[in-house]
Amino acid sequence: MAYNASKLDEKTIRMSRKELFKRLFSYLKPFKKTIILITFVMIIIMFVNLLNPYILKISIDNYIKNSDVKGLLIIGIIGIILNIISSILSRYRIVTMGDITNKIVVNIRHDLYKHIQKLSFDFFDERPVGKILARVIGDINSLQNFFHSIIVNFFPEILTIITVTIIMLIMNYKLAIVTLLVIPLLIMTLAVIQILVRKRWENFRKKRSNLNSYTHEEFSGIKVIQAFNAEKKAENTFFNYVDEMVNSFINAVRLQDFLDPAIFISQGVGLVIIYTYSFNLIKNNQLTIGELFAFTWYMSIFWRPIFNIANFYNNLITSFSAADRVFEIFNIKPSVKDTKENKMPEIKGEIEFKDVNFSYDREKKVLKSINFKVKEGESIALVGPTGAGKTTIINLLSRFYDPSEGQILVDGKDIKDYSIESYREQMGIMLQDTFLFSTTIKENIIYSNPNINEKEIVKSSIAIGSHTFIQNLEKKYDTNVNERGTRLSVGQRQLISLTRAMIANPKILILDEATSNIDTETEQKVQQGIKELLKNRTSFIIAHRLSTIRDCDKIFYIDNGEIEEMGTHMQLMEKQGKYYELYMTQFKFLKEGV
Repeated sequence: MAYNASKLDEKTIRMSRKELFKRLFSYLKPFKKTIILITFVMIIIMFVNLLNPYILKISIDNYIKNSDVKGLLIIGIIGIILNIISSILSRYRIVTMGDITNKIVVNIRHDLYKHIQKLSFDFFDERPVGKILARVIGDINSLQNFFHSIIVNFFPEILTIITVTIIMLIMNYKLAIVTLLVIPLLIMTLAVIQILVRKRWENFRKKRSNLNSYTHEEFSGIKVIQAFNAEKKAENTFFNYVDEMVNSFINAVRLQDFLDPAIFISQGVGLVIIYTYSFNLIKNNQLTIGELFAFTWYMSIFWRPIFNIANFYNNLITSFSAADRVFEIFNIKPSVKDTKENKMPEIKGEIEFKDVNFSYDREKKVLKSINFKVKEGESIALVGPTGAGKTTIINLLSRFYDPSEGQILVDGKDIKDYSIESYREQMGIMLQDTFLFSTTIKENIIYSNPNINEKEIVKSSIAIGSHTFIQNLEKKYDTNVNERGTRLSVGQRQLISLTRAMIANPKILILDEATSNIDTETEQKVQQGIKELLKNRTSFIIAHRLSTIRDCDKIFYIDNGEIEEMGTHMQLMEKQGKYYELYMTQFKFLKEGV
């Protein structure tokens, strides 16, 4: 799948209605007992509502007609008591179902979040973060109306329609059949609207996703926008995204709004048929005035659930497009397979790449036939031009991706045969993109090892060189670093990230440009700390400053996805190959700078 930029509409993979209902209803199972109770409550409420027209019929035909005030009073009191009970039960039903639907939405969002966390890096490579957030938040919120409507409205309303139809047929089957002739036409109208409007709601969700993606991206790059005075350009682009979303929403709502007039017209036609047809029935003593009032009331009760079901139908249509987008993510399987049941034993540190090939897009190879073996405790430096494949080797070793071909062995065991969690918990990784969470320095440091004590935190920080600047902060280790660590300098963020990697006490240590943003004076302090912490650990170091990796046991010069040179610093300098040229160029540059 190609990268989906903010301005590109996502391709929605539609699921069948049967599959959607099956997946959605699976979230009702934990609340089965409560739903059964609510269903029983709704039957009682429905019974009271259906009894009201019959009470009216009896009142007119038996008591008002015969001027029986006492009987009318008694039946009136009975009706009031029943409706008070119905109101109390209705309140209980609404509150309980509101609680259930909120819990269901929380469960879906939690499951989706857990699933996304397990997906491989290629999933995130192909999607802007804003579009992922649109599904986790906006699309799941849309499902809340679905669950609320299907339990609170759909099931009881269907039951009401069936019951009322039976009552009307019993009361006067001829009048009932004539009145219900408009239903097939209404159903056909709803079906046509549903087909057309579902596409429009899908388009709206795509446009809203685009807006989320653009907004997230622009706020993440706000410094660049302000630095180049591009606020007006960003604002205009934002308004274009908003216009597209609003227009798509209006197009969907405009068509969907035909549902209500279609129902009202059908209801009106039904009432006209009732009054026209009942005239002769009353004239011929085949229908009483009380029965006409009761039948008319039943007819209004019949149309009320149809109107509610139409609203549910609206929710259903919008929910289908949201559910398609949510379950599409659920259907994505991690490309890096996790063998959860097989735990990685304690790592000693021997690493071997055997004929490893890799491609991000399955077309262009980024790594070609990589072969090397590293002994336990050795430190390996990866150098070479930008885009040569150094970080890709680190990503494969960390199992962020799996090789297209070949094997990666740790202590002679293929890492694909063991659970990712048990493997990574024995690794310490500092990636090139330094990321800190919006919490305290201490919380960021212990992220890799939450159970470590204060003494070890300080010890590791001193060794790396981060302790000095932390002590100068107002709240020291309890200082909040703000989102992405913006309160700290780039070098300070890198020191914190380096401390976090070291504090994990890993068997395999990976440092990707660990000192790239540290000044020369700080680097000298850090190097001694790194040297001490590298002892008894197999480590891989990517560095553009060649002065930082001269003491490594081996240096791999990588270019065009291949290891072109391999050896110690002295061996490669004596060879006078590409590493020698790179080193001398950098040395010359530094000398001229001085």
